[in-house]
Amino acid sequence: MIRTLIINLLRFIVLVFIQVFLLKNITLYNFSTPYLYIMFILLLPFEIPNVLLFILAFVLGLTIDAFYDTPGLHAAACVVLALVRVLFISITVQKEGFDNEPEPTLSIMGFRWFFTYALVLTFFHHFFLFTLEVFSFSGIQYTLSRIILSSIFTVFLILVSGLLFYRRKERK
Repeated sequence: MIRTLIINLLRFIVLVFIQVFLLKNITLYNFSTPYLYIMFILLLPFEIPNVLLFILAFVLGLTIDAFYDTPGLHAAACVVLALVRVLFISITVQKEGFDNEPEPTLSIMGFRWFFTYALVLTFFHHFFLFTLEVFSFSGIQYTLSRIILSSIFTVFLILVSGLLFYRRKERK
């Protein structure tokens, strides 16, 4: 319990630090912006209570909003991400399997499940974030291209970081 708390606290600090001081200034032709900080919500343990999940998502979003000067955009997108996470996990993972798989990581859940999980959740986060940011239909093609390209870039970074810390699952 204490170990999980420390790991997640360090993960929060490191991901916010990377997002704010490294990835904030990285954009590809003003179309693709990576948001690696959402990995914190993606990697939270399965058994986390939903209320705590939503509170952590909101705090993470507010922290990013403070550095990006976006009043509530990231907080709202992170809460939507937490909701989609709850729905996705309840659909794809059996309740009995929580004892064997404590976290939804690449090494525990496998590449195919983790890739689908990261892609779906990242797409919903980016869709909600960019739609709230623009809040009009005038530049719908530009907004959709930003959503798709930023989702691809973010999922690529999530998979690379997942592979960097990949631990082979031991068979019993």
